[in-house]
Amino acid sequence: MKKMILAALVAAPLAVSAASPDKSFKDCSMKASKTAKKTDLMAMATVKEDAAKKAALGTAGPGSTVVKGGIETESGCLVYSYHVKDPAKSGQNEIFVDAGNGAILKQEHESALRAAAEKPIDKAKELVGEAKEKRTGKPSTNQAMQK
Repeated sequence: MKKMILAALVAAPLAVSAASPDKSFKDCSMKASKTAKKTDLMAMATVKEDAAKKAALGTAGPGSTVVKGGIETESGCLVYSYHVKDPAKSGQNEIFVDAGNGAILKQEHESALRAAAEKPIDKAKELVGEAKEKRTGKPSTNQAMQK
C-alpha cells in the first residue's frame, strides 16, 4: 500500500506537467528533439557544461553542490538540468539553464520526500547505463551515471 501511495505522489506532478506545456521554456534560445542522443545534444550546445553548472550554483547559497544533472531536452528546448542542494535549506532545487545562452529558464523546488522518491528511478537508469556500456564498449552519456 505504501508503494502505491508513493508511486501516486511521484506520478501526480509528472502527469500534471505533461498535460500542460511549460511556459518557462517559451523563450529558450535553442530547440532540440526529445529523441536526440546526448552526444548530439552536447555538440549542439553553445554553453559548455562547466559554465551551466556555475550558473546553476549561482542561484543557491554558499556551499551548495550539484547533486545530479546534465544536458537534456525539456519542452522542446535544449537545456542543462541540475539538482542543486543548498545546505541551508531542505530538499533541493532543480535549475534549468538554457544551453544556448546560459540564462536560467526555471527553478523548481523539490522536497526531500520527492528527492528520495527519485532515487530508485535514478538507480535503475544508472544500471541501464552500465549495462549499455558493457554491451557496446562505449562510455554512456546517461546523466544518471556516477562519474
